[in-house]
This record gives sequence, C-alpha cells and structure tokens, in this order.
Amino acid sequence: MLMRTDPFREMDRIVQQMSGASGTWSKPSVMPMDAYREGEEYVIAFDLPGVDREAIDIDVERNMLTVKAERRPVAKADSVKVELSERPLGVFSRQVVLADTLDTERIRADCDAGVLTLRIPIAERAKPRKISIGGESGRKQISG
Repeated sequence: MLMRTDPFREMDRIVQQMSGASGTWSKPSVMPMDAYREGEEYVIAFDLPGVDREAIDIDVERNMLTVKAERRPVAKADSVKVELSERPLGVFSRQVVLADTLDTERIRADCDAGVLTLRIPIAERAKPRKISIGGESGRKQISG
C-alpha cells in the first residue's frame, strides 16, 4: 500500500537517530512510523511524544501524504538551570506515497499518548469482487 521513492531517506533517518540531530525548519528530522493493514483500512502510526495536537500538520496532495510536527521547548523560569537536555526539539517530518488503492478523501486522524494514528480506507475499486458472466445460457446448434 505504500511506495518508497527515495532510498536515501531511510539512511538519513538512521544517521539522524545515531547522531542525535534535531530537526529545524530547513531540515526536519524524520519521525518513526509503523504501517499495516487492519481489515478494510490501512493504518499508519507516527511516534510524536510531547507534541501538542496544534503543532501537527497533515496534508494530502494527490497520493502524497505529508505529516509535519514541531516539538517546542517547555517554558522555564529564569532561575532554572538545565543540567541535561536529551529530548530532541524542533521539526519532525515524514512523506509517504500512498497507493491508488487507498481512499485519500476519507482519512481519519487521531492522536493519543504521543502516537498520531491515521486510518485510510481501502478504496471500493480495490476490493475483491465477483464478476458475473452475461449472455445466453442455452446451447446453440450450428447448421450448415
């Protein structure tokens, strides 16, 4: 159901994870995701812990799904001295090419416990169906 078009994007994601690089508006970090079929829907789940719903942007143009999110720093008082800061801040982004067999007009999105879940119905034209055979059922005799 998904099509990958850029083999180097996965390499970039792995390097970013290993280096601990955070995203910026000019070069967003990739967010981890799972994708699977569940009955008559295709489900894509993105990990976005600590991201407010208002900071998530989901777009679909033709068959290109784009999810962007921003994890902003928590406001701290002037008297707070940060000892350790490992949680990445900045922009996270992921683009996924969806197959023509998905109904992109009816995507549902839900965010719970730091996981953004998109449910995309399988298009009616892609579901298996029986084809009936038309025409006469009797035999014809050929005369000569």
